[in-house]
Amino acid sequence: MFGIELQDGWTIYIWLMSGAAILVGVVFGIRWAARNEQFDEDIKYLVFDEHDKDKMSPEEFKKSQEVNTYQEKRRKEVIAEREAAARAEEQ
Repeated sequence: MFGIELQDGWTIYIWLMSGAAILVGVVFGIRWAARNEQFDEDIKYLVFDEHDKDKMSPEEFKKSQEVNTYQEKRRKEVIAEREAAARAEEQ
């Protein structure tokens, strides 16, 4: 119809290019996640607060409080870094 004839076996190249693009995307996604602290095993403790003390063992509650304290500190650091970067861009 369009005057273009493709040889047999050309679809494998489309599949190879698609697979390569997916793998590159996965690598960049994992790299982003690692740099942005997304692989934190203690994230499960962030859903708990002081009102959940009776639902956890003393060790778990202590760990939960430590994780919450660290995450709040880290949150303030990240916000300060972003504000400093925004101020630097304005100047």
